[in-house]
Amino acid sequence: MLAAISSASLLGAGGHAVTVEVHVGKGLPGYQLVGMPDAACRESRDRVRAAVMSSELTWPATDRITVNLAPSGERKGGSGLDLAIAVGVLVATEQIPPHPAQRFGYLGELGLDGSVRAVPGVAPMVSVLSGDEVVVPAASQLEAGIAATTPVHAVNTLRELADVLGNGEPWPDAPSPPVADHEETQPDLADVNGQPVARAALEVAAAGGHHLLMVGPPGAGKTMLANRIVGILPELDRRRSLEATMVHSAAGVKLPSCGMLRRPPFRAPHHTCTVVSLIGGGAATLRPGEVSIAHGGVLFLDELGEFAPTALDGLRQPLEEGVVRVARANLRATLPARFLLVGATNPCPCGWSEPGGCACRTHERDRYLRRLSGPLLDRFDLRVPVQFAGADDLLGGATACANEPSAVVARRVVEARRRATHRQGCLNAELTAARLDEAAPIDAPARAVLRDEIDRGRLTGRGYHRVRRVARTIGDLSPTPSDVLGVDVIEAALQFRARLANAAPGRVA
Repeated sequence: MLAAISSASLLGAGGHAVTVEVHVGKGLPGYQLVGMPDAACRESRDRVRAAVMSSELTWPATDRITVNLAPSGERKGGSGLDLAIAVGVLVATEQIPPHPAQRFGYLGELGLDGSVRAVPGVAPMVSVLSGDEVVVPAASQLEAGIAATTPVHAVNTLRELADVLGNGEPWPDAPSPPVADHEETQPDLADVNGQPVARAALEVAAAGGHHLLMVGPPGAGKTMLANRIVGILPELDRRRSLEATMVHSAAGVKLPSCGMLRRPPFRAPHHTCTVVSLIGGGAATLRPGEVSIAHGGVLFLDELGEFAPTALDGLRQPLEEGVVRVARANLRATLPARFLLVGATNPCPCGWSEPGGCACRTHERDRYLRRLSGPLLDRFDLRVPVQFAGADDLLGGATACANEPSAVVARRVVEARRRATHRQGCLNAELTAARLDEAAPIDAPARAVLRDEIDRGRLTGRGYHRVRRVARTIGDLSPTPSDVLGVDVIEAALQFRARLANAAPGRVA
């Protein structure tokens, strides 16, 4: 007998509908799985067989079982098809009537004892099963409800599912809501002493969505500042929250107890990470990388100069377009990657931390800086030096001033973002070059300043547009913003673009 059961597989950060066709008939006893399955799919034979027998159901040991994963020309991956395969075998062997079973889509991995286990990517896979009611593991019911447009049913074991479909038993009670996570306290900017330039750059980056690079010696506070940027960012809107939640689900990253991401994610991969782990991809299956997991939030690359140059150059396209297009011989996926990049690096291998100044030779310093290619550096809207804080700032002397807490800065950031979205419908960093004259007009003296910078070779075409975007954000942060940007705002934006090349010890040129 033949059975056709709905399910889904994961590709990148999206789900792809799969029809599991099961044929059980006469022939040489065996189990054949076709339809371009990966290793995890092929191993389903032993998991499904053990789960069926452990659930006190009959496995057709004397028949020929053929399972086809349609469409057959697309690669399938993961263990989430186990439950659908088991239901298909039970329908094909007439242990479950076909009509009720074929009304549902099934997702879940089977344990050898018949338990139904959670799998990564339930949310994006459920989203492509919009025409069917969905059966998922009990541990994934909350996650499935995020994307489902039809009722979601949860089961703990294959036996429970067989009783519902075959014997008319009621669906098991929904699992108890998870205990709410304690909201993680974000580090506060009030902890940062001194660093007025870096603090201002952090605020501009958060308000306009501008990428930020901090350069300075070890211990100056670069990492401390970067860890506090999420605390001044607003919560995600509904669309970006759903996109980020889907990516986290596909990547197997733990979701909050409410199911949806509300706060912007913060990702800080180690500098030894590979290109695939950072950008995304893979050989047999495509999975989101750190740039996609940071979608809607912050990607912090500490010790930027220690990352492999190939990994850093792989950031160029997502920084410009907000997506990653991964292509393999038989697989293609587009992954969302709209994030705020914050980098921190020492200016040279020794970090200019020696009492007598830089201990590196000129060629060592040049080789270190060459890890950061010119095209990559040009994509940082803000490049600021971070120097050691003064003794009065650190020790609380008479000249030390009170540090603004994150809550105060966050209110200014929210207001600046509100002005930008009301004016042009997007953040300033996302403005296209064609819309700059409309959203960020400049007066004649400011235009003369920018012309001089271009004539001196200190600004590229891309840099020119980025300076105007940053200037627009600085204007939006002003208590009395002006529609036309003047020289003061343009010069302030230029001061946030420190040059790294030919920098002398102790400063960033």
